[in-house]
Amino acid sequence: MTAVDAIVLAGGLARRMGGIDKPGLVIGGRSLLATALAAVAGCARTVVVGPHRPDLDTAIRQTRERPPGSGPVAAIEAGLRALDADPAPLVVILAADMPFLTAAAITRLRDRQAESGADAVFAADDAGRPQYLVGLWRRDALVGALEKLASPVDQPMKALVPADTVLVEVAGVTDVDTEDQVRAARTATGEPPSPLTLEQARQVLRDELTRLTPYRAELRSARGATLAEPLTAAGPLPRFDVSAMDGYAVAGEGPWRLRADIGYAGGRRASGLLTGEAVRIATGAHVPVGASGVLRDEFAEIDVDGVLHRLPDTPHRDDIRRQGEERVPGDPVAPAGLPVTSALISAAASVEVTDALVRGPVRARIVMTGDEIRGEGPLRTGQIRDSIGPILPNMLSHYGIRTEDRVHLRDTAHGFDEILSATDDVDLLVVVGATGGGAADQLRGAVARSGARVPVPRLRLRPGGSTLVAELTRGTTVLGLPGNPFAALAILMALADALVAGRTGASARRPLTGPLHNAAAVAGPVARIVPARMAPEGGWIGDRHVHTAHLGGLVDRDGLVVVPADAEDGVIVEFLPLPA
Repeated sequence: MTAVDAIVLAGGLARRMGGIDKPGLVIGGRSLLATALAAVAGCARTVVVGPHRPDLDTAIRQTRERPPGSGPVAAIEAGLRALDADPAPLVVILAADMPFLTAAAITRLRDRQAESGADAVFAADDAGRPQYLVGLWRRDALVGALEKLASPVDQPMKALVPADTVLVEVAGVTDVDTEDQVRAARTATGEPPSPLTLEQARQVLRDELTRLTPYRAELRSARGATLAEPLTAAGPLPRFDVSAMDGYAVAGEGPWRLRADIGYAGGRRASGLLTGEAVRIATGAHVPVGASGVLRDEFAEIDVDGVLHRLPDTPHRDDIRRQGEERVPGDPVAPAGLPVTSALISAAASVEVTDALVRGPVRARIVMTGDEIRGEGPLRTGQIRDSIGPILPNMLSHYGIRTEDRVHLRDTAHGFDEILSATDDVDLLVVVGATGGGAADQLRGAVARSGARVPVPRLRLRPGGSTLVAELTRGTTVLGLPGNPFAALAILMALADALVAGRTGASARRPLTGPLHNAAAVAGPVARIVPARMAPEGGWIGDRHVHTAHLGGLVDRDGLVVVPADAEDGVIVEFLPLPA
C-alpha cells in the first residue's frame, strides 16, 4: 500500500470559547489532539503543527507556522517542510478538533484515493458538506497548489483545493467549536459533564431555558411577570394642562383681581380667565382657559382690597404641566424584558395602559427531600427540623417567583419519577436535597430516566457544587439545590435571576459590586459564596468561617458575596443582598 505521511494541525485558538487550547480539550477521556494522533497512528511519519507540546512522543515531529496563528494554509506549508526528507507520496491533513474521529476514517480516505487517483479526497459530513481539514492529498498536487500562492499566510483552505477532487462521506468528522458542542460531545461519549462556573451557568440559563408562553393580563394582577413586548402610552401625560403647585391661576401680568371660585384637582374645571383675573387653584387641578401661568403660594400676596400681587424679587415661573409634555400616545413607557413592578404599574396607569402582553410569573413547587426532615410536630430519633422550607416561598417571591405549593418527598426509589411526571401546573420545581451521589440521592437518576435536558450538570463553586438544573420534555425547569441549608440558599440567590430571565425573557439585573476588603482571608482554590456585612468605608467584609448546616451565620449579615478563586484584598466582587 502506498505510504502516507500525516500533518496534524493543532495550533488554532478556539476564539468562540475564549481562546482556549482546543486540541488540549479532553473529551471521552483523552485530548482532541490524542484522538487525532490515534487516527493517523498507521501513517509513516506524523508532524504536529502548533505550540510545542513536551508530552508528545519523540517519534512525532513538531513544528510551528510562521508567524504563529497565520492560518491553516501556512500551517500545512510548515508541516510539509518538516516532512521534506524522504517524503511519502500521499499526505493526510487533519485538524485536531474532532472527538469522534477514528483510524477507520483515514482508511476510508485512502481507499477512495486508490480507486479514483484524485489529487485530493476530502471527507464530507452527514449533511454532505466538504471538510477540507480532513483530507488525503497527492503530495505533488499539494506542493503545486502551495507554489501558486504568493504567500500561505492568512489564506483560506479553498485557495488550495484542486480541480481533481473527490468527496466521500466519512463518519466521525464532526468538530467542536462551542462550549455547547463540547458538552454534547462529552455526553455522547459517556463522560461526566464538566461543572460550570457561576457565570457560565447563569448565561446558559438565560439563553437555553424554554420561554413561557406570553399572554395578555391586567398589570396589577401580574406582579413578578415580565413584559413580553414594549409598553407604549395610550393617552397623553398629563391628560390636560394641570397646575404643578398650590397657588393661583392667573391671566396676564399682575396685579390680578381674585375671583371667589376655586379649582380643585379632580373637580370641575374653573371658568375661563380674562386678562387681569386670577383664581385659587390646587396642585393637579385642570388649569382654566385663558391662564398664562400659576403663581405659587410662596410667591403671592393679597392686599386689603383682595387684589393678588407677585411678591417683589420672586422668579417668573409657568408652574403649569402642559398636556402631553411628558408623554404623548405611542411614546415608550417600558421596553420588553422589564419586570412588572409597582413603579411600572403606576407609570402605565398614568398613560391609560392597564394591561399588557407578559410572560410569567414563574410558578414554583418546592420539594423538600429526606426522611430526616420534619416540618412540624415533635422530632423523633434521627430527625432534624426543616429550617429552610418555611422561608423558601418568601425568598422565591423576592425574585418574582410565585410559590404554588410545598411538598415533602420521602427517600424512596421512585418518588422523584412521580414528582417529575406531574408538573403541568408549575413552571419550576425547586428541589432541596438529593442532588449528590449518595445512596439516598435519587434526583439525578430520575432526571436521566425522564429524558430531561441538563443545561447545568454541576457548579464549580463552593458551596453548591452538586447543583443541578434540568429541563423536562414538557418545558418545566428543575432546580436541584444541595440539601445543606446555607448552600441551598446561596445557590438560589445566585441563580434565581438568571432562571427567571431564561423562562420569561427578563433583562439581566444590574449586579451590585464593590470591593471585598478581606478577600485573601476568605478566598479558596475555587470560587466561594460567603456571608458578608457592609464595611463603614464602603464595600464588604466577608466571613472567614461559614456555618453551612444552618442559617445562623446570616443573622446580622447584609448579604452574600461571590469571591473569585485565589482573590486578593480589595478585589471587586458581586454582592447578593439578603431578602427581608
